[in-house]
Amino acid sequence: MKNRNNLEIIALILEIAKGRKATQIRIMYKAYLSYVQLKEYLSQLLENGLITYQEGERTYSTTEKGLHFLRIYQQISEAFVTTKSSVVA
Repeated sequence: MKNRNNLEIIALILEIAKGRKATQIRIMYKAYLSYVQLKEYLSQLLENGLITYQEGERTYSTTEKGLHFLRIYQQISEAFVTTKSSVVA
């Protein structure tokens, strides 16, 4: 697996929790994170209002703000890939 930066990991977590309720275990395994890393990222995402936690169900969901972050992140990623491939050509 390639090295990932924080934004890539955040986007991946938001994508995993988008449209469904995701447990810590699901996010941890799908994002290839240790438990310590997972707790740190979830704490940051909760603090910034990008995800919510449903106490009774013990699940996480991406908020509207998180979905907005994902849209912007994808646009920037697409622009970078387009720019990068045109430089190579």
